Amino acid sequence: MSNTMNVLMSDATDEKLVEWAKKGNLEAYAELVRRYRERIYQTIFRFTRSHHDTDDLAQETFLQGFKALKHFNQRSSFYTWIFRIAVNQCLNFLKKKKSEMMMEEYKENVLGNGRPFSPAPDSEAMVNELRARLDEAVASLPEPYKSSFIMVVFQGMTHAEAARILRCSGKTVSWRMHKARKMIQARLRFYFNEVSNEVPKI
Repeated sequence: MSNTMNVLMSDATDEKLVEWAKKGNLEAYAELVRRYRERIYQTIFRFTRSHHDTDDLAQETFLQGFKALKHFNQRSSFYTWIFRIAVNQCLNFLKKKKSEMMMEEYKENVLGNGRPFSPAPDSEAMVNELRARLDEAVASLPEPYKSSFIMVVFQGMTHAEAARILRCSGKTVSWRMHKARKMIQARLRFYFNEVSNEVPKI
């Protein structure tokens, strides 16, 4: 691809890139992948907690997106559309592995490893520990609470936007968020009792 074409692609809107990609322009779709690869990767990783599985699912997400592009009516943004494909990939992946992976995750995240937690004196280490504990708590959420929580908290979506992707009502997403926060707070209660006897509001 020439430098002129590179500039043209990088300056084009998503809508224009989709239009070109629908006509078979692979460079246009490659530019869309470049724009959203990292965001999609981070979203998938919050579901899988595995870089290996995330790599596979991210690749499959964009492959499925390319195959289905002709059916994309552009009533939503390209990112919302490809994000929905990524979430569906994750949910299908977790369902397939549920019999063994979800049980192991439950034992690890809910039952714990049996060792008491001793907070590190260094503040940065405590922040990192808190982040790790929060990630574990989110990972332990049952579906579909986890999906709603990831979309609203980590993706910054409104309840209505998340509802459109999950194909449910905004009230349902609000209820799931309420329940997810309660579960996470309960999951983190032991940690904060050890540190300061206070569980933060999420």
